[in-house]
Amino acid sequence: MSLLTQGGEPALVPTCGPLPNRPKLLIVDDQAINVQALYQVFAASHQVFVATSGEQALTIARDKLPDLILLDIEMPDLDGYTVCERLKANDATRNIPVIFVTARNDSATETKGLEVGAVDFIAKPFNPTVVRARVKTHMTLKAQSDLLRQMVFIDGLTGVYNRRFFDERIAAESRRCARNNAPLALILVDVDHFKRYNDRYGHQAGDECLRRIAATLQSNLKRPADFVARYGGEEFACILPETEFSGAMALAELLEKKVRALCIDHAVSDVAEFVSASFGIAEYPIASQGSVEALISTADAQLYRAKAEGRGRACGVSLGQAPAS
Repeated sequence: MSLLTQGGEPALVPTCGPLPNRPKLLIVDDQAINVQALYQVFAASHQVFVATSGEQALTIARDKLPDLILLDIEMPDLDGYTVCERLKANDATRNIPVIFVTARNDSATETKGLEVGAVDFIAKPFNPTVVRARVKTHMTLKAQSDLLRQMVFIDGLTGVYNRRFFDERIAAESRRCARNNAPLALILVDVDHFKRYNDRYGHQAGDECLRRIAATLQSNLKRPADFVARYGGEEFACILPETEFSGAMALAELLEKKVRALCIDHAVSDVAEFVSASFGIAEYPIASQGSVEALISTADAQLYRAKAEGRGRACGVSLGQAPAS
């Protein structure tokens, strides 16, 4: 497959098509011959993306989150150093390893590249075997570090994300949705009368109950960007980027039914014979309209309202609009 468009420039789309099981590689170079040479090395084993300028590289890196970037230093708009610095300054892209592929091979160039965050240098003209080996090494290291980071953010009991990850992710998603003038919704979930459940059935049964509810919440989220975290104790939180209020309410109501459908006996609940949960929903039509703190406090207030109105239900509000239930 050719990398060249009708205008002779390298394509700015995935050149290998959707290959979800292959590592993603972004090649950044303003010279088509260099791009073509690197593409031939990696096309069979990687999902390859291409950018011909620094700004395009930053956009593709944010949108596609490649596993590694091969970056030229000399480009017409932003040089490679600036691109690398901006990648490392962005929460979403800072952990992507960058290898400079450059005709420069002096110590000053290498020192500056390492200072701005690159992990390696490959000199032009390059040896395909060497390039392939170095890319494999750094992708392996990244996979290992990704696994370690993930373990830090996973709740040991339920297997979903933990509160630390929630705090970091909601801030990042708020910034991203604000940049895109997109909505951001949050659902807070509380298992009804969970202390009574523990007292009646024991803590081991309580742990299993939480695991089943967490799995149910996770399996019913609609999109890859949505996620659930254990917020604390018997509380969970679902972050829904780019989700309007109606969609968030519909999902919360579905989740409420799915929790009941687990049919976990709860003989000491005054809500239902089975375990139920209450849901509080808050949404910004445009994320930049308010703060993360206000979104969380509003969802918490709606959760309190759901409990006050009898539990086992969803109550919510789109900030600036009247409450709904």
